[in-house]
Amino acid sequence: MEIASKHNNWHYNPYLTERAKRLRRNFTKSESYLWKLALKKSIMGIKFLRQRPVLNYIADFMSRELRLIIECDGASHMIDGAEERDIMRDQALENVGFKVLRFSDDMVLDNLSLTLSIIEEVVTERKEELGV
Repeated sequence: MEIASKHNNWHYNPYLTERAKRLRRNFTKSESYLWKLALKKSIMGIKFLRQRPVLNYIADFMSRELRLIIECDGASHMIDGAEERDIMRDQALENVGFKVLRFSDDMVLDNLSLTLSIIEEVVTERKEELGV
């Protein structure tokens, strides 16, 4: 499969649009916190979309420009089989050029400054890597 780009609309999946809309209306606490306090305004001039359908998944947050996906992992990521599904999902997204960052809900809620520091570091790296 080709690298995500404007040409292929970053592998947008229109079949997941309605589900993504529902998820946008029902943020988790950590997603809401990260969105309202950081990503909504953009980080370092980079725009993020929330609940973006890509391939067969819905990314919590996605920067098309940097091909960067940020995930907030809550309790549903702790059940049997979830870790393997997350690994498969991350691999599929990385195969089309995305970098995936995962944070636990606790990390976002209890240590937003460290979470933002990590995001800013990765944004800087991706800007340099992709020439943005």
